[in-house]
Amino acid sequence: MSLKDRILQDMKDSMRARDALRVSTLRLLISEIKNKEIDAKGELEDGDVLTLIQKAVKQRQDSIIQYEKGGRKDLADKEKAEMEILKLYLPEELSQDEILKIIDNAIATTGASSLKEMGKVMKEVMPKVKGRADGKLVNELVRKRLSGDQ
Repeated sequence: MSLKDRILQDMKDSMRARDALRVSTLRLLISEIKNKEIDAKGELEDGDVLTLIQKAVKQRQDSIIQYEKGGRKDLADKEKAEMEILKLYLPEELSQDEILKIIDNAIATTGASSLKEMGKVMKEVMPKVKGRADGKLVNELVRKRLSGDQ
């Protein structure tokens, strides 16, 4: 069963269970998937669907920050609930230690020794952590490793 089919099935189950928040969240996600499929003129692969889900989670995180700054706890709580629903479809995130091991292997493989070679290391690391780690965190960790801070 593809990820898209799983999301569709979960939405149907949520409709039967009358879980309004889950239904609206999954409906929005399915809508985004269909729009991307129209643009791509074909079915999306699971990797593309994962990218869409990650984008939606990132949007929710940004919204939560903005709502909390504006004192809108009710809206921030709704965004958090939606984000948790979306995270169920993402692979398990890597721990910081696991990311550091991947970075260390990439540094050893590329022979990088300075920040000037950060691009080489990132090119090696990102495909291995795609979908399982935040790019911003990976960037920070690589920068620290290459500058000798850690």
